[in-house]
Amino acid sequence: MRGEQEFNTAVEQYLNMVYRIALNWFGNVHDAEDAAQEVMLRLWKSASVPEDESHLRHWLVRVTINVCKDLSRSPWRQHVIPLGETQTESYVAEPESQEVLEEVMRLPKKYRIPLYLFHYEGYSIKEIGELLKINPSTIRTRLSRARELLKNQLEEA
Repeated sequence: MRGEQEFNTAVEQYLNMVYRIALNWFGNVHDAEDAAQEVMLRLWKSASVPEDESHLRHWLVRVTINVCKDLSRSPWRQHVIPLGETQTESYVAEPESQEVLEEVMRLPKKYRIPLYLFHYEGYSIKEIGELLKINPSTIRTRLSRARELLKNQLEEA
């Protein structure tokens, strides 16, 4: 990143997005915070950050997914017993209802991440495929299954 002012602007603009993606990946606040902090640290240290706003956003999503994958493989994570915490802080509650967010968080990760990127971050199926390195037709199928699972979960609730 070129300067402190640009970094601060990027943090203000994108930290919530990075945090929400990580929260969707891990399903708990603590790991999401760790991932978001790591992404912002990489942003600060990186010499090759895109200047264009849309490219920066794409870069941050890609780095966030990579950080989440790295943290998931960490040997420390292998010994952690999840507490079932899906608590979210007030600045995360952008979805229309807490109930929908809770049901989205209950979806398996392979459905939750594409659903979140498509509906909450506005990425196209092709872009999600590029970000996750998955065939767009697979993304389309996962989105369809995620919607069906979510519909069933909401009907049961």
